[in-house]
Amino acid sequence: MIVRDLAAAKKTSRRVLDPNNNWESVRLLLKDDKVGFSFHITTIYRGAEFQMHYQNHFESVYCMVGEGEIENLADGKNHPIKPGTLYILDQHDKHILRAFSEMQMACVFNPPLSGKEVHNAEGAYELTE
Repeated sequence: MIVRDLAAAKKTSRRVLDPNNNWESVRLLLKDDKVGFSFHITTIYRGAEFQMHYQNHFESVYCMVGEGEIENLADGKNHPIKPGTLYILDQHDKHILRAFSEMQMACVFNPPLSGKEVHNAEGAYELTE
């Protein structure tokens, strides 16, 4: 059994800051935990707007706090995000995330992240071995 506390994890290397100041992520479950996915609590800062394209991962995101929108760059559609909204990037969807207020999101990645990843120039996380 794995048991972790979010407040305690925030004080460790599990808290990763975006070098572009759009987000921070507390990575509660990682590749080394060997369960096949990673689980993060991510804060998207108010006013953030940035493009992502997870070419190597599937991601599921559940909004717990805040409001914003996600734009699917394949079809140009914007989808509102508010508490209770779930979105899944099941097609490695290239997208833009916009935060109208500070947002707290629960995120699951498959394959799991190792812990220190930040977005590359394409807006993706690199695969780790």
